[in-house]
Amino acid sequence: MTNLSAEAWFQSPRLARVFDLLNRDGGEVRVVGGAVRNSLMGLDVEDIDLATTLSPQDVTRRAGADGIKAVPTGIDHGTVTLVIEGQPFEVTTLRRDVETDGRHAEVAFGVDWAEDAARRDLTINALYAGADGEVIDLVDGLSDIETGTVRFIGDAARRIDEDYLRVLRFFRFFAWYGKGRPDADGLRASARAKAKLSTLSAERVWAETKKLLSAPDPGRALLWMRQSGVLSAVLPETEKWGIDAIPGLVRAEQALHWTPDPLLRLAAIVPRDAERLAAMAERLRLSKVEATCLDRFAKAPSVDADTKQAALDRMIYRNHKQGIVYRLKLELASAREALTRGQGAMETVARYATLLSRAEAFEAPQMPVAGGDLLAAGIPAGPELGQKLKTLEEEWVNSNFALDRDKLLERLKGG
Repeated sequence: MTNLSAEAWFQSPRLARVFDLLNRDGGEVRVVGGAVRNSLMGLDVEDIDLATTLSPQDVTRRAGADGIKAVPTGIDHGTVTLVIEGQPFEVTTLRRDVETDGRHAEVAFGVDWAEDAARRDLTINALYAGADGEVIDLVDGLSDIETGTVRFIGDAARRIDEDYLRVLRFFRFFAWYGKGRPDADGLRASARAKAKLSTLSAERVWAETKKLLSAPDPGRALLWMRQSGVLSAVLPETEKWGIDAIPGLVRAEQALHWTPDPLLRLAAIVPRDAERLAAMAERLRLSKVEATCLDRFAKAPSVDADTKQAALDRMIYRNHKQGIVYRLKLELASAREALTRGQGAMETVARYATLLSRAEAFEAPQMPVAGGDLLAAGIPAGPELGQKLKTLEEEWVNSNFALDRDKLLERLKGG
């Protein structure tokens, strides 16, 4: 028997209040999905989702009578979010699929726990825990937790036909929780359905891909995605560029305590071509911040290990810090890998590490002369003023930012 009642998150008074609210008068509620899975795997539990036999209307009515805020976050699909002392609990009525087309599902509410479990995607995501903490396994998910097996519930092809995004979810959960090789049936079904990913919204595809790239080590998942053809379906930009940089980047992240950055990992597996990356960002509907980050990376100049620190400062000022930091991280990771193969030098690694530290600490200095100074000096507003200001800025940068306001204005008079 497996029980979670001793877990700190399970002992929360707020969760106890949800159990008390929905377990009385013929209702039943259980924790489901990620909280149960992560707890069993010794991982942090963040969001707590629950499933109930009560209708969304009953959940809302009970919450209101008990002074609990209820938000209809997905009422059509049976989901109500209860907010207790600032903590959200997503509560979804048991469901069964009436009709699916690979992108959307029409559901009907029910009271059958086995039917609810059977419609979920992966066995490790379909475990429940009742108010007593006892884990309820209707799909043999506990054994898969123990072996690190990421497996579809029932027939893999059928589960994917219900929602094509499950192809990416299969690889995402393998990246986060899987061991060894991916489940063979899931891998075959995913490979056969890869073309269907193009029918999904770009936002859903990118959200799932980003979560995959955020895993502690997405390397094995990316490898199997490439071999199955799924990676090319999602990121055709990687076809000729490859994913060989990922293992070294992950090792560098772990050794140097870098926070895993899905955009840096994406940058490592796509060509450094601003035009192609802009098209990719548009296709996947990346946010403006994400698209700008990749654009800065693509346009950033390459940084040689012998680059002087003052030259690096000028380089960052003329370009963008973010793009150059990305370049340096990838160069440092590559240099570390070359060293382990006996094809590199410790000196190169040390130089890149020093340059990266310098770049991360760099704060752009303020140009000591502004347009108002030139106007006061008698330069009329217009193209001439702009050109002279640009020339002075270039001289200031070339001096390693040493020229002060007076010296720059003296040069203006001399020029």
